[in-house]
Parts: sequence; C-alpha cells; structure tokens
Amino acid sequence: MNLRDLEYLVALEEEKHFRKAAERCFVSQPTLSGQLRKLEDELGVILIERTSRKVLFTPAGDAMAQQARKVLREARELKNIGQHFAEPMSGEIHIGLIPTVGPYLLPHIIQDLREHFPQLEFYLYEEQTQVLMKRLEEGELDCVILAELDGMEGFGSLPLYQEPMWLAVPRQHPEAQAKAVPLGNLKGKKLLMLQDGHCLRDQAMGFCFAAGVGEDVRFQGTSLETLRNMVAAGSGMTLIPRLAVPANRDEGGVSYRPVIDPVPGRAISLFYRHYSVRRPCFNELASRIRALMKVQLAS
Repeated sequence: MNLRDLEYLVALEEEKHFRKAAERCFVSQPTLSGQLRKLEDELGVILIERTSRKVLFTPAGDAMAQQARKVLREARELKNIGQHFAEPMSGEIHIGLIPTVGPYLLPHIIQDLREHFPQLEFYLYEEQTQVLMKRLEEGELDCVILAELDGMEGFGSLPLYQEPMWLAVPRQHPEAQAKAVPLGNLKGKKLLMLQDGHCLRDQAMGFCFAAGVGEDVRFQGTSLETLRNMVAAGSGMTLIPRLAVPANRDEGGVSYRPVIDPVPGRAISLFYRHYSVRRPCFNELASRIRALMKVQLAS
C-alpha cells in the first residue's frame, strides 16, 4: 500500500467513474483499476463493486476512502512542515476565491505577488463559499480569500480589506445623475440579486432589508456579470462590490454610484486551518494584499 493507491481510491470514490478518476490522477484507466485490485488483495476485502453501468463502494470501501482522505491530508501537512522550515515563501500554494472576489481582486494583486514572492507557485481555484471551506478543512486548499460570515470561527483569519458596495443603475435612471446615493433613497425599490449560494447575496439583502429595499424576485443572477448586463438592458438595478466597478463609472449603459448613509459593504479576509504550519506564509501574503488594496480602494 502506498499514498498513490490511496489517491486512486479517493478519486474513484468522488468521481464514481473509472475513466474520470484515471484522468484526474493522470494515469490510464487500466493502471488505476489494476492498482485498486492489488489494494483489495492486500487488504483481503472487496472495496468496489464493479458493474457495467456504475461504480458502487462497499461499506469497507467507504470506510477505507474516508480514512484515506485523512492519511493524504496528514501527508500533505508533513510535506508542508518540511517546506516551511526550509523556506516558508516557496513551493506550491493553493488558494481558493469566491466568484464575486476572484475575478476582480486578482488583476490587482497576482503579478505583484509573483514579483514579491518569486519562489511561490500559485494555484487558484474559484468556488462558492461552502465548497471552499470544505476543501480548506479537508486540506485540498492551503487558504481561501472570501467575505467574512458567521460560523467561520473554526478557522484562523487575517483581515485584508473592507469593500463598499456601489449602486449600479441604467444610464437613464434618475440616480445616475447623483454623486452619491443615500441608502434611504432606495426605500420601497427592488434590486436584482444573485442566486442562493452566493454570500454576496446574503450580505446585500441584509443591508437592503434594513433600509426597506426589496428583491426583484422575477430574476436571480448567476454572476455579477449577468447582473451587470441586466442593468445595462434596463431591467433593474443592483449592488456591485467596489472592485467590480470599472474605472469609467458610466460605461456600457450602466452608471455606478457610491451608496452612503450607511455605506453597505463586506469584510474580505484570508482564512486558513488553525493548525497549518504555513501561517508565516499567510502572514506575508495578507500583509502584501492589504497594502495593495489600501492603495487601490483609496484611488
């Protein structure tokens, strides 16, 4: 038994398909299948029921796959310990970002981070919050960058920046003429929102409900870009995070205006596992991102 065999087992348990599991592990299907048969022979139990239509894991297979995840996670931590003591700002780093942060934050920081930390090899992943936190907990990601929410106390966190939300309205909308829009001006109005699962939806709705602003339930966006195009089409208005606002605040049929009294916003932080030995690396990354965003958001 070796770690590679355990990787094959976990991949198959998650994919439930030999070809997909083999592709994920960058081996041929016969190689993966053969190694798993050898693992079954070594353990003396059947882990997988092989049928022509689907892959079924036996109770022994389920238990083995669950334990294999723990072993692989601990093996990665051992590797991280050695790397940390040798050179904390080197090697691979796997960072997760939510869709309402990644595309708008990364253009402002990624080249700078590469220049400042040339020995780090960045791998970036975009998923919704719950998926990222699960992957972080299971050791698949080193850290994640997302908006702070209740229930994240089980992870360590480093604050990065406070991001206000701006109002996006069609160019012909009356609020397009204002320098800033008091939140009270939107009382009784309806705003376009993202679908369930996006943390930005919950944060925006919290501010809106407190101010007497409702949701336009006729439509829910799958992304910020979808909402932006709906506004450009004259189909409503929405709240957009500051980093997603273009330099030209009247662009593409949309006008973007800051919201005041109060300013709706969100706190963006870097989260990591409490026991991670890469804390010095996270401290350096957070410090650099914090400095870059202080300049960017003040401009």
